[in-house]
Amino acid sequence: MALWNDLREKFFLIDVPSYGNSIFYSLGFLALVSLTLLVVTGIVMVFFGPAWWLTTGWGIFFRSMHLWSAQAFIFLIFLHLLTVFLTSGFKAPRRLTWMLGGFALFLVLIEAEFGYDLRGDFSSQYRALQGADLYNGAHLGWFINTLNQAQVYGLHIIDIPLILLAAVFFHYTLVKIRGLAKPYRSDVSYRMVKADHIKLFARGGVLAALIVLFAVLYPSPLLEPATIQGVANDNPALMGQTLMAEFTRTSDTATYFDSIDPYAYDTREVYIAIPYAKYQSLTGSGNALQAFAALSPAAQQQAIEQATAYYTATDTPAALSQGPVISVMDALIAMAKSGLYQTTVDGENPAIQPTYSLRFLADTGVLDTEAAQLHMTTDQWGMLREEHGAVPPGAWWLAPIGFLNHTVLANDPNGDRDGAAILGLLVLLLVVFPYIPYLNRLPEKLHIAEWIWRR
Repeated sequence: MALWNDLREKFFLIDVPSYGNSIFYSLGFLALVSLTLLVVTGIVMVFFGPAWWLTTGWGIFFRSMHLWSAQAFIFLIFLHLLTVFLTSGFKAPRRLTWMLGGFALFLVLIEAEFGYDLRGDFSSQYRALQGADLYNGAHLGWFINTLNQAQVYGLHIIDIPLILLAAVFFHYTLVKIRGLAKPYRSDVSYRMVKADHIKLFARGGVLAALIVLFAVLYPSPLLEPATIQGVANDNPALMGQTLMAEFTRTSDTATYFDSIDPYAYDTREVYIAIPYAKYQSLTGSGNALQAFAALSPAAQQQAIEQATAYYTATDTPAALSQGPVISVMDALIAMAKSGLYQTTVDGENPAIQPTYSLRFLADTGVLDTEAAQLHMTTDQWGMLREEHGAVPPGAWWLAPIGFLNHTVLANDPNGDRDGAAILGLLVLLLVVFPYIPYLNRLPEKLHIAEWIWRR
């Protein structure tokens, strides 16, 4: 008992205003409970690895716990922030406390998106591509590549959590030193009482039980990921058309530019020459690519046009099914059908995988097609419904991006760049809100704080 009293004295608030034992002032603690569950489930998942959390019963349970803990954490942080806002709890001397909280919220939202990128399904693939466009538009693509799974993994489990935990620690330290914010109006009466830690922990226990219950009843979904092998087997013509676009350097990847071009690699080299060399080494076949290079420029153009017609025609004449380019493409299509093509492409630069294969899949158009069927595209309010149903909920916190895409950015050719700028400005305004004259008095005009203080 003495040890508990010592720990309580050291880590918890002892005396609080009479309204301090209400649920409104437990939100920060409840968010911390969710964060604790996130850390614990995350450590377990990292220890056992993706195959475990994707395929085994206990792995799916821990993945579901992780998902619902993230949902609860973000929801409670928003409620906590709203409570502090409505009661003007950000006023001096608590401005730094608010700023640390706002910064923590920003980190949490980035951390959540990186977590979705690592889930290992179609949603992860599509979100990674959309996130890459946002970072590229924000001129950060040279630094953060969401298609690089190893980088995202490190950011998600090490870098951001360490910074986030530091921000949360200093945020709570300031709360512990200064106590709960008192009413900003002198006519509001209150008295100091003992903090009800039993009630606080009971609420935390109920929250943890609810997260476990939801993880059992509504497990984290898994949408079958797209593969180049699947494209080649389902639609060989589409595979051939995409290979031709990479060969002629006319694909979306080859012509990509969104403020910066982080995909400044030669698509003919990455998607054609290197995989074809691998095919040759395995089969010992003649070098059709070398035969193409020996042709005159006019003959090369003719071979390209012939191959383009071959893979786009609905009724292919036998006369078109010959030529060095078609020989190369047919070899690569066969390679793709076996699954070796994607393995070879990703193996070209292991440090950034699966960047090459995801960009190729994006060039085929199958990702956009499936995303549209799942209502995940920009004109369908982004990725709010990537869970393929109402439960579990999707990334509802992305609603502001959906709103921007449907309003001010609806016809903006530089939507990624401008969207990143707008979101960055909003985050900055949130963090420095206590210092903005007149605007920081808005909560007082709403007169909701009195109701919260009476609870």
